[in-house]
Amino acid sequence: MTPLVHAEQAVLGAILLEPGQLDRLSPWLRPEHFCRPAHAAVYAAMLKLKADGHPAAATTAGDPVPLAWVTDTLRGASTRTRGLTASYLHSLVSACPRPGHVPVYGRMVLEGAIHRSVAKHAARLHQAALADVRAGTVKETLHHAQVLSDVLTDLARGWGAEARPVQPPVAYAPQAEPPQPVDEEALADEEFLLGCLTSRPEQLLDLMRWLRPGDFADPGHQQIYRALGALHHRGEPIDQLTVLWEVQRRGALADGTLDAERVRRVCDPLVGLAAEHFGEQVVQASLVRTAAVAAQQVAALADRDALAPGQLIGYALHVLGPLDDMRRRLRLAHETEPEPRRPVSRPGAPPPAARIDAARARSRLADTTAHAEPVEASCTALPSRPNHRSPS
Repeated sequence: MTPLVHAEQAVLGAILLEPGQLDRLSPWLRPEHFCRPAHAAVYAAMLKLKADGHPAAATTAGDPVPLAWVTDTLRGASTRTRGLTASYLHSLVSACPRPGHVPVYGRMVLEGAIHRSVAKHAARLHQAALADVRAGTVKETLHHAQVLSDVLTDLARGWGAEARPVQPPVAYAPQAEPPQPVDEEALADEEFLLGCLTSRPEQLLDLMRWLRPGDFADPGHQQIYRALGALHHRGEPIDQLTVLWEVQRRGALADGTLDAERVRRVCDPLVGLAAEHFGEQVVQASLVRTAAVAAQQVAALADRDALAPGQLIGYALHVLGPLDDMRRRLRLAHETEPEPRRPVSRPGAPPPAARIDAARARSRLADTTAHAEPVEASCTALPSRPNHRSPS
């Protein structure tokens, strides 16, 4: 048996020996915190007997415990689960080292429940992300990501810890999962977006507020978007050749990430569609991929029994940080803002927001920027992606 099962037996054995110990547990320990259904049934039966005013529940340490306490507990628990016997309840009594230590045993049970709860909701987030990948949506992923964040906050409150992100040490840092195959439609959306931006560079100004190079699944597409952001930031012309030259200067041709023919094909000047739709598709696909990876990492943390609940919650919130940032940016993608007037440059004045966004869009560091602000985002219906490139 695991230490957790021993702890559950010790809790129940202590209450069988000293029913008054329920007063120290009932405010914060609930039946669903027990991992074994039989133990949950026994504890629930004890709580009901106490609520009904059973005489034994008022006894204190050292008082004789009437046999009716054991028999009534067995009778009540048997209505909730099968296979319980009087001999098993007696084995629970023998499993308790010291009844006076029952609060410590109860905290062990609660700690195990916290690990299971985090693992359960992380699994649901992962399943939702996989379903959204197939459906091409983000609704379920956003819902379960918010649920997991709320659960972590509630668990921190119940444990008495602070719900704040904490970067795990190297020994507990989640291992990066191997990249999953990317849907061909998602890659086509990325190509259409880059073609739109090359053909109509003025659209970069709005997209750079919420679209980052790391949102692109293909490394080559990331490099092309960085090149577009750099050219836009410097105020240089944007076309197939200038993008190709900028990509070359950044070393993407030398390291094999891209080749000249592919850059010219992606930056097709015949693509003249609006970029906002494809930009939102790219961010949504990136959010779902990020959620799937984060869910796996949180589940791996929950499987580490050595982590105390406060550590588990802090590390899990840190893992969810990039996902929170993407939810914030997806909300920005859905907002419409009037075109800002060009600010008047003054010596010593800070750079305008548009230049800051452009710098972030072309920077490698922007891929790892994470904000902890939780944001709820709603997804509106979008037109379907065209299956061919239309002339401007």
